[in-house]
Amino acid sequence: MMDKQALFAKRLEERDVDVPGVGTVRVRSLSRAEALSLRGKEMGAVKMERVLLSLAMVHPRLTEDEVKQWQEAAPAGELNTVQEVILDLSGMNKEAAKSDVAEAGD
Repeated sequence: MMDKQALFAKRLEERDVDVPGVGTVRVRSLSRAEALSLRGKEMGAVKMERVLLSLAMVHPRLTEDEVKQWQEAAPAGELNTVQEVILDLSGMNKEAAKSDVAEAGD
Protein backbone atom coordinates (compact mmCIF):
# COMPACT_ATOMS: atom_id res chain seq x y z
CA MET A 1 0.00 0.00 0.00
CA MET A 2 0.96 3.60 -0.54
CA ASP A 3 1.19 6.33 2.07
CA LYS A 4 -1.36 9.01 1.14
CA GLN A 5 1.06 11.71 2.34
CA ALA A 6 3.34 10.78 -0.58
CA LEU A 7 0.70 12.28 -2.90
CA PHE A 8 0.98 15.63 -1.13
CA ALA A 9 4.78 15.85 -1.02
CA LYS A 10 6.25 18.34 -3.51
CA ARG A 11 7.90 16.48 -6.39
CA LEU A 12 8.65 19.29 -8.82
CA GLU A 13 11.65 18.51 -10.99
CA GLU A 14 14.36 21.17 -11.23
CA ARG A 15 17.04 21.85 -13.83
CA ASP A 16 19.90 24.28 -14.35
CA VAL A 17 19.80 26.35 -17.54
CA ASP A 18 22.83 28.16 -18.93
CA VAL A 19 22.23 31.75 -19.96
CA PRO A 20 25.23 32.51 -22.22
CA GLY A 21 27.29 35.45 -21.06
CA VAL A 22 25.31 35.73 -17.83
CA GLY A 23 25.48 32.49 -15.83
CA THR A 24 23.28 29.61 -14.80
CA VAL A 25 19.72 29.86 -13.52
CA ARG A 26 17.69 27.10 -11.87
CA VAL A 27 14.07 26.47 -12.80
CA ARG A 28 11.42 23.98 -11.78
CA SER A 29 8.36 22.46 -13.34
CA LEU A 30 5.01 24.05 -12.69
CA SER A 31 2.71 22.25 -10.30
CA ARG A 32 -0.56 20.96 -11.69
CA ALA A 33 -2.39 23.73 -9.83
CA GLU A 34 -0.13 26.41 -11.34
CA ALA A 35 -0.50 25.01 -14.86
CA LEU A 36 -4.28 24.85 -14.55
CA SER A 37 -4.41 28.39 -13.17
CA LEU A 38 -2.84 29.62 -16.43
CA ARG A 39 -5.09 27.63 -18.76
CA GLY A 40 -7.68 29.70 -20.57
CA LYS A 41 -6.49 33.02 -19.18
CA GLU A 42 -6.39 35.78 -21.72
CA MET A 43 -2.96 37.35 -21.70
CA GLY A 44 -0.46 38.17 -24.35
CA ALA A 45 2.83 36.35 -24.85
CA VAL A 46 4.76 39.02 -22.93
CA LYS A 47 2.57 38.71 -19.83
CA MET A 48 2.44 34.90 -20.08
CA GLU A 49 6.24 34.74 -20.15
CA ARG A 50 6.44 37.01 -17.09
CA VAL A 51 3.97 34.89 -15.14
CA LEU A 52 5.56 31.59 -16.20
CA LEU A 53 9.09 32.65 -15.30
CA SER A 54 8.07 34.27 -12.01
CA LEU A 55 6.38 31.01 -10.97
CA ALA A 56 9.16 28.65 -12.05
CA MET A 57 12.42 30.45 -11.32
CA VAL A 58 14.11 28.79 -8.33
CA HIS A 59 17.42 30.65 -8.37
CA PRO A 60 17.33 33.51 -8.62
CA ARG A 61 13.71 33.97 -7.57
CA LEU A 62 12.14 36.66 -9.76
CA THR A 63 8.95 38.67 -9.50
CA GLU A 64 6.95 39.53 -12.62
CA ASP A 65 8.46 43.03 -12.53
CA GLU A 66 11.97 41.57 -12.39
CA VAL A 67 11.19 39.28 -15.34
CA LYS A 68 10.03 42.42 -17.18
CA GLN A 69 13.41 44.03 -16.46
CA TRP A 70 15.13 40.89 -17.81
CA GLN A 71 12.95 40.97 -20.94
CA GLU A 72 13.94 44.58 -21.54
CA ALA A 73 17.67 43.89 -21.08
CA ALA A 74 18.07 40.52 -22.82
CA PRO A 75 18.57 39.62 -26.49
CA ALA A 76 15.31 38.48 -28.10
CA GLY A 77 15.88 34.72 -27.79
CA GLU A 78 17.53 34.56 -24.38
CA LEU A 79 14.42 33.86 -22.33
CA ASN A 80 13.10 31.35 -24.89
CA THR A 81 15.57 28.68 -23.78
CA VAL A 82 14.64 29.11 -20.12
CA GLN A 83 10.92 29.09 -20.94
CA GLU A 84 11.29 25.94 -23.08
CA VAL A 85 12.99 24.08 -20.22
CA ILE A 86 10.17 25.05 -17.84
CA LEU A 87 7.54 23.89 -20.33
CA ASP A 88 9.43 20.64 -20.94
CA LEU A 89 9.77 19.91 -17.20
CA SER A 90 6.05 20.68 -16.80
CA GLY A 91 4.98 18.37 -19.63
CA MET A 92 3.69 21.37 -21.55
CA ASN A 93 6.12 21.34 -24.47
CA LYS A 94 4.95 21.53 -28.07
CA GLU A 95 4.92 17.74 -28.51
CA ALA A 96 2.66 17.36 -25.45
CA ALA A 97 0.35 20.08 -26.75
CA LYS A 98 0.13 18.38 -30.14
CA SER A 99 -0.73 15.03 -28.54
CA ASP A 100 -3.43 16.68 -26.42
CA VAL A 101 -4.99 18.10 -29.60
CA ALA A 102 -4.79 14.72 -31.32
CA GLU A 103 -6.46 12.99 -28.34
CA ALA A 104 -9.21 15.60 -28.24
CA GLY A 105 -9.97 14.95 -31.90
CA ASP A 106 -10.12 11.15 -31.46
